[in-house]
Amino acid sequence: MKWLGLIVGSLIVGVGFNLFLIPHHILSGGLSGISMIFGMITPVNTGLINFLLNLPLLILGYKMLGKKFMVNSVLSVIIISLALYLIPVVPIAKDTILSSIFGGAVTGLGVGLVFRCSGSTGGFDIIGMIVARKMDFPIGVLLSGMNAVVIMISGFLFNWDSALNTLVSIYVTGKVVDAIYTDHAKLTIMIITEKGQELREHLLTNLYRGLTIMDGTGGYTNSKRNILITVISRYELNEVKQLITEIDTTAFVNITETIEVMGLFHRPNLK
Repeated sequence: MKWLGLIVGSLIVGVGFNLFLIPHHILSGGLSGISMIFGMITPVNTGLINFLLNLPLLILGYKMLGKKFMVNSVLSVIIISLALYLIPVVPIAKDTILSSIFGGAVTGLGVGLVFRCSGSTGGFDIIGMIVARKMDFPIGVLLSGMNAVVIMISGFLFNWDSALNTLVSIYVTGKVVDAIYTDHAKLTIMIITEKGQELREHLLTNLYRGLTIMDGTGGYTNSKRNILITVISRYELNEVKQLITEIDTTAFVNITETIEVMGLFHRPNLK
């Protein structure tokens, strides 16, 4: 199911680009926008520039976000590239402003789905994921800020109308991403399991959060169990649930919304 969401989300991004943004000469944000700019002012192919710019971020993401995330990201980038190649560049609407708004919304929908499936569309998305995990910052707002800088550069180099329309599109994209992917809420996870130590090691290895372990006794069976408690951001929920089931499919998991967190929310560096 997660692979299906990843594929559908990537295809939606391609639709947003080819049917709404590109026909009206609205640049995309992030590294793809930078690649377009370099492709216009240099003889180097835009696709090659895009790959070279993404390469160091893919390596960084592999080290900091994990192999599974980066495999999903590479798949998403490939699907988006195929969609951009196969989908005809035909404008759905004649009005440029409407195309900016709806193009941003469609693109945000696709990016949000890819994020929910533990992947990214490459480029600044990877930076956004890293910063959001390290600094607890809303991803959509962060991406909008970074993309705004790119569009300001394009405005000085090319056309301010296209740059301003792209800013509108990027703003809408960021809002839709935050609405679909995360509303920046915190969740408390309480896990009751007979495989406490295995699950502890698995979570600490793959999750950038600390956790607390307590001993418990089953009320009906009178058997010993471990109770693991951690607080996560909402965007980590799908990943945490998958990590739990990989170790103990019978674990009892209680998920509650957290109003406020005091103290150290991120896992301390004990090295």
